[in-house]
Amino acid sequence: MGKPELNLHVDEELLARAQAAGVAIERVAERAIRLALAKADPAGPEARAAKWAEDNAEAIKDYNRRIRERGLISDEFRKW
Repeated sequence: MGKPELNLHVDEELLARAQAAGVAIERVAERAIRLALAKADPAGPEARAAKWAEDNAEAIKDYNRRIRERGLISDEFRKW
């Protein structure tokens, strides 16, 4: 996956001061985004995945049952 482009508008004076001070603007922006995401979703991806699995447990159970009973649609193409 390529890097997405971002048009970011920063106060010119602030940007000039940061550049003059040797501040790595990209790193600061990335860190700020990570912090904002952590505040917006403190549970994080692991908790979201666990909730998804819990919310879909019945469908997953049914799917696994059907695969045990009928096999996979691609079983006839397997050479092993």
